[in-house]
Amino acid sequence: MLGEYFHYGLLLCLAIALLVAAFTDMRRRQIDNWLTAGIALGAPLFWWSSGLSLWPDVALQFGVALAAFAVLAGLFAIRWMGGGDVKLLTALALWIAPSLFLKLLIIMALLGGVLTIVMGGWHVIRREKHKLAIPYGVAIAAAGLWVLGTDYLPAAGSAAGFG
Repeated sequence: MLGEYFHYGLLLCLAIALLVAAFTDMRRRQIDNWLTAGIALGAPLFWWSSGLSLWPDVALQFGVALAAFAVLAGLFAIRWMGGGDVKLLTALALWIAPSLFLKLLIIMALLGGVLTIVMGGWHVIRREKHKLAIPYGVAIAAAGLWVLGTDYLPAAGSAAGFG
């Protein structure tokens, strides 16, 4: 029972961190390094509380995170994505089951598209001259919260594949 409280406490901490990331990205167009580092450093505790084995479970989490970082760093290099967004998604890849990470990316892309259309419209309506900056951390955080809420909460059962 105490282990369940610890497990869900870690998920609550992740949810709070995602909310902070969304808020700071909206306000300052920046996701702090200390926040993404905290998310990444909390992952091993989550693996332990989930009962993941080092091989192949944890190795697979690292592999997905490494692949995500490689692809997203390429998007950063061509200026299609911000550095904070890359780090936040990479840190999330350490938490989210590989089978659900694709779901997170699809939800993020859809929400990011809606966010871009809404902000672009607002930008045009206000006749702003400066370059449009989309706080994509909002879409990342919302997608992460969606996956947590639908696949990791007790009512969701063990759909995530973690105990």
